[in-house]
Amino acid sequence: MTTSVMLPDNPTLDEYKKRLAELSERGVTEFARAANADELEAARIEFLGDQRGKLREFQIVLGKLPKEARPEAGRLFNAAKARLTDALELRRQEIAKLGDDSTTRPADLTMPARRSWRGAKHPVTLVIEEIEGIFRELGFTIAIGPEAETEWYNFGALNFPPNHPAMDLHDTLYLSGEGLLRTHTSPVQIRTLQRYAPPIRVLIPGRVYRRDFFDPSHAPAFEQIEGLCIDEGISFVDLKATLTRFANRFFGQRPTRFRPSFFPFTEPSAEMDVQCGVCGGQGCGVCKQTGWVEILGSGMVHPAVLEAAGVDSERYSGWAFGMGPGRIAISRYGIPDIRILYDSDVRFLEQISE
Repeated sequence: MTTSVMLPDNPTLDEYKKRLAELSERGVTEFARAANADELEAARIEFLGDQRGKLREFQIVLGKLPKEARPEAGRLFNAAKARLTDALELRRQEIAKLGDDSTTRPADLTMPARRSWRGAKHPVTLVIEEIEGIFRELGFTIAIGPEAETEWYNFGALNFPPNHPAMDLHDTLYLSGEGLLRTHTSPVQIRTLQRYAPPIRVLIPGRVYRRDFFDPSHAPAFEQIEGLCIDEGISFVDLKATLTRFANRFFGQRPTRFRPSFFPFTEPSAEMDVQCGVCGGQGCGVCKQTGWVEILGSGMVHPAVLEAAGVDSERYSGWAFGMGPGRIAISRYGIPDIRILYDSDVRFLEQISE
């Protein structure tokens, strides 16, 4: 690079013209000497940089010239800047023609192109988006809530008795103080009921945490989806009709069934099964020889839950359900081990990409 062009603090017009011409000539020469894009960029910063570029010095001194000399000095400054800019762009185009290695050897167009990878959504994300789309058509909106919860929202408001096993340290991840990592998305039901008056129809996706061992069918952190419907006159008939409609849309026209179950926050409660799509209900390893695959748990919202959220259980009723989209993704895509969903292996995602 060149040495700095010395410019007096209060130059005369002649001194300004002389030094500006020298700078312009040196800049054009340096641009022409640049052998590659990096050297050209360094030269650009030296002469045309916004902060420390040499031309910047002349712009600053321009305002110190006698008033009568400024018009001509300004014209000369603009001409010098235009000359340097044109020389820079010319050399940039010349370097681009030479290739990235800035030699006279052209690029080898016979070399095979690098393999490109098209991004793909995670299979659990695909399942969640499809479920959300189905329930949006049924009039549901999406609700979300915090992953760090209080014990009251996670257990107390959902009618868990104080000695319930789920509240033990070997099942729940407690934080310092009184917080914990939510074990299900059900606390969002309480928060929604506290914030909005019925009628309410919401779908609640989110991540939950449990003290589970990481094995082929369990993970300590996983996605969950819950649905909640609260209104006047809601019955189990509405629950069964809605979930059957969902199952037919998501799994196809396969038979479904409801089995009695128990959850502290619903009464009555039921598990929902769909006929195994692998064996057609004949029995196989996927369905454990039963012909059915469990997809969700559901039930009518317990009156104690409504009252805890400040909703009149004598006037309103409703139903809720919860499912694990991870397990549904495993069933849909034939994934043998749930841990594959957490490996971040792009080869796996390539097989799922649409």
